[in-house]
Amino acid sequence: MFKQRSYQKELLDEPDIKKDLLYQNLTELEFINKYLGGHSVSINGLKKIVANKTQVYTIMDIGCGGGDSLKAFAEWAKKEDYNITLYGADLKEDCINYAAINCTNYKINFRCEDFRNVFSEHIQINIIHASLFCHHFTEIEIIEFIKLCSKNKATFIINDLERNPIAYYSIKILTKFFSKSALVKNDAPLSVLRGFTKPEWQSILQKSGIKNYTIKNRWAFRHLIIIYPNES
Repeated sequence: MFKQRSYQKELLDEPDIKKDLLYQNLTELEFINKYLGGHSVSINGLKKIVANKTQVYTIMDIGCGGGDSLKAFAEWAKKEDYNITLYGADLKEDCINYAAINCTNYKINFRCEDFRNVFSEHIQINIIHASLFCHHFTEIEIIEFIKLCSKNKATFIINDLERNPIAYYSIKILTKFFSKSALVKNDAPLSVLRGFTKPEWQSILQKSGIKNYTIKNRWAFRHLIIIYPNES
């Protein structure tokens, strides 16, 4: 079960999810990211890129869901006195509506669109961020987007799950007893099965033609991957 990646679709990938079920899912995902270290993994990645306090960094969070990662970025940047402009993109309009309310007290721009179209506007994006997002897609789709990021000179931060038995059974038990969301109970263990191993990420990056990247194992069975654009 763990040797090969699963391609079974998650419930979250269905086109017509009832709003109350989706909102419960987004609420629980924010709790998980905040209190089980998901946000800290992404912020550790940002720290390696956002270093110049005189520079303005534009960050686009793809598959932004309820906007919780962007809230964490805004709070971190304010505390550390960094100048960042934040965007969030999600294909689901209900997610964007939820995120707009969830992030009322933050200056964040939300757009309802496919992640592959985020470079179409006249916005110079410095950093693309994807948390628990890439495992929803095929290797070919990920490779093509990595190439697109490199072409547009954007550094790509990926925060995603590692596929292994301990992660699978741990999250299955936790969600069974503590989650009230049918989506989370179904999708959380499946997300692990859809995740990648480190060698698989290395293969993806090699096929993307990327020369400069880092892959680190982080807490709660996550990979933190930073992909730097190729130099012209």
